[in-house]
Amino acid sequence: MGITLEVPKTVQWSGKEVPVYSMQTVDFSRLLSQEPDEIEKLVKCCQTEGFFYIDLQGIDGRRFLADQQETLKLMNKFFDSPLEVKNEFGLVAPHLGYEPVGSRTGVLENTKDGYEMVKVSRDEIQSESPHIPRNIKNTGDMKVLENAIAGSNIITKAILSGLSTGMGLTGKDRYENSHRNHRASSSTLAMMHYIPSDPVTDKNIGHQKHTDISSLTLLFSEQWGLQIRPPGAKEFGFVAPKVGTAIVNVGDSLRFASGHTMQSCIHRVVPLNPTEHRYSIAYFLRAENETQFTDSSGRSVTAGQWHDEKFYTFTAPPEIQAAAPSYLLLGGMEEEADLSKAQLAEKETLAETYR
Repeated sequence: MGITLEVPKTVQWSGKEVPVYSMQTVDFSRLLSQEPDEIEKLVKCCQTEGFFYIDLQGIDGRRFLADQQETLKLMNKFFDSPLEVKNEFGLVAPHLGYEPVGSRTGVLENTKDGYEMVKVSRDEIQSESPHIPRNIKNTGDMKVLENAIAGSNIITKAILSGLSTGMGLTGKDRYENSHRNHRASSSTLAMMHYIPSDPVTDKNIGHQKHTDISSLTLLFSEQWGLQIRPPGAKEFGFVAPKVGTAIVNVGDSLRFASGHTMQSCIHRVVPLNPTEHRYSIAYFLRAENETQFTDSSGRSVTAGQWHDEKFYTFTAPPEIQAAAPSYLLLGGMEEEADLSKAQLAEKETLAETYR
């Protein structure tokens, strides 16, 4: 299944009918104009669900859809290259470099992940000599990467601006004021290639359950595979890729910055079609490294500290993930089915803190 105009209510996966969750659509052009109804819809999406489609088909957004297509061409060239070329620099930093298939825990028990990924950070693309593998470092490819990062940065900052307005924030308290380009952050463009995989027979499967470190994630994908578990839901369901849109989800950092009033979206990736190569482009807009907020355990942490702690947990073996504090991998968004009685009591105590 590919990009769609009509969204089914369920699809077959792993021998059963799995729900396809509906999402609200926010119009990018109306958001740029700060239309009150669109701002109200945006805030409601972030506070009740933590995800939505952003419609980019108007005159303000079409160039970003064109940038996506150019980025997909670059990705196909990059991922078709020999491993030694792709892995020229390895993983330079958590938000920069190449990760081969099997670098992390997979989506199913006793599996490793089923994707390879190359990341180019916003800070790195602005440097004089960026660490980018040589097969995509020519002038044309560098321009494609710069356009993709700049465009994604514009979209996500416009969303932050709308949220600041909707939340009544002014001056230095506005969300975009902690996401300035000239201040160091781990904001990055991640380009992912999921290999064909059969959940029954293969050992490299999908992308494990998590919430994102970022403030906002902007995801372009024309293929099925993304699953979410909305707040209050007991099972994962698919998200349909829709024509002319990207998917946006709230990450941990924005949830923390909002005083825990916004929802950080729990999601994962699975192979709907086991014979398919799947490609996706994700831009993670993250707060400046020195930005302070209170995490789900009640700790005062910086954005940089939260990034490093969660990245370590996310890439750790399953036994280390199991021993990690419950608030790390899912950013405090655990559903009751995930929690022990002691953890439920802890969650209620923390909830009282924020009331």
